[in-house]
Amino acid sequence: METHSHALSESMESADDEAIAIQTVGLTKRYGTDVLAVEDLDLTVYEGEIFGFLGPNGAGKSTTIDVIMDYVRPSAGSATVLGLDAQTETRKIHERVGILPDGYGLYDRLTGRKHLEYAISLKRSDDAVDDLLDRVGLDATAADRVVGGYSKGMMQRLALAIALVGDPDLLILDEPSSGLDPNGVRLVREIARDHANRGKTVFFSSHILSQVEAVCDRVAILDRGRLVAIDSIDGLRDALGTESTVTLTVNTVPESLTLAEIVGVSDVVVDDRTIRVSVDDVTAKVDVIDRVREDGAAILDVTIEESSLEDLFSAYTGDAPTRVTDSEGKR
Repeated sequence: METHSHALSESMESADDEAIAIQTVGLTKRYGTDVLAVEDLDLTVYEGEIFGFLGPNGAGKSTTIDVIMDYVRPSAGSATVLGLDAQTETRKIHERVGILPDGYGLYDRLTGRKHLEYAISLKRSDDAVDDLLDRVGLDATAADRVVGGYSKGMMQRLALAIALVGDPDLLILDEPSSGLDPNGVRLVREIARDHANRGKTVFFSSHILSQVEAVCDRVAILDRGRLVAIDSIDGLRDALGTESTVTLTVNTVPESLTLAEIVGVSDVVVDDRTIRVSVDDVTAKVDVIDRVREDGAAILDVTIEESSLEDLFSAYTGDAPTRVTDSEGKR
C-alpha cells in the first residue's frame, strides 16, 4: 500500500521539553512465520492529548496495546510509556496506567463493588467506590449484584470504572464504546475530555470512526499492521485534498451563475433555491458565498460539510469501516 508521506509527518512537532506519553520505534510483532501483526511502527503520543488509534478489525491495534503494556513481547523494536521502558519497567508503568482492554475478563461470582475494591487495593489508591460508580453511571444497587447477571453495557461501565482507579496518568481505551447505548458512548467522551483537560493522556483505540472524530486531537490510522497516516483530522483532509461541500439556500437563483469560474470549485449543482458547490480549496468557500451575492442572490442559509473521518479512513485504507450499532442489551 502506498504510504501518504505528508500525513505520516506529525502535525504536532515536539518541542525539546514536550513530554511524551507513548513512543514506539520500529515496533514489530510476528506470530510464527506467517502472521505479521505490527510492522515497523514509529508512533509518538504526547502527554495531555486524546490520541485516536484507528484501523479495521485485525489491523494490529490491540497487539500494539498488548506490547505497550508488556502483555506480549515485541519481535523487534522498542516501546516506552511515560518515559519508562515497556519491557523492563512494567510494574512502574502499570501503576500509572489505567486500561480498558477490548477482551477483558470479569469474575461472574463477584459483585461489581468487590471488583472495584480489589482494583483499588491493587493500585493502593484511596478512591471511593461510590464515586467511581457515579462517574461511569453504574447504579449502586447494580454494583451490589454479581457480575454474572450484568448486561454487556453494565460490564463495560464497570471495566471503565476499574480503568479509572488511581486517576491514571495514561488512560488506554480499547474499543470503549462496545456494548454501550448512546448515553454510555457520550459518557466515555466526557470522561476522555475531562482526563485530558487535567493534563493527562488518553489513548483511544477504535474502529467506530464517529467516536474518534468527536473527541480526539490527533489520529493514527493502522492498516494491516502498518502505520499509513498520522495527523489531526484537518491535517488528514489537507493531505488527501478531499473536497468540501458548500450548500447555500437563496431567495432566488441568479439567471447567470459564475461560480464555475472560481479557482477551487469542482462542481456546481442547482436544485430549486439550493446551490451546492464542491470545493477543494479552503479559500474557495468564502469566494463562493461572495460570488453568489455578487450575482444578485440573497443568501438565507449556509452549511459547509467537510469530508468525514469515514471518508478519510476509506481513502487511506481502501476499505469501508465496520459498522457497529451501539446497544446496551443483555449478553
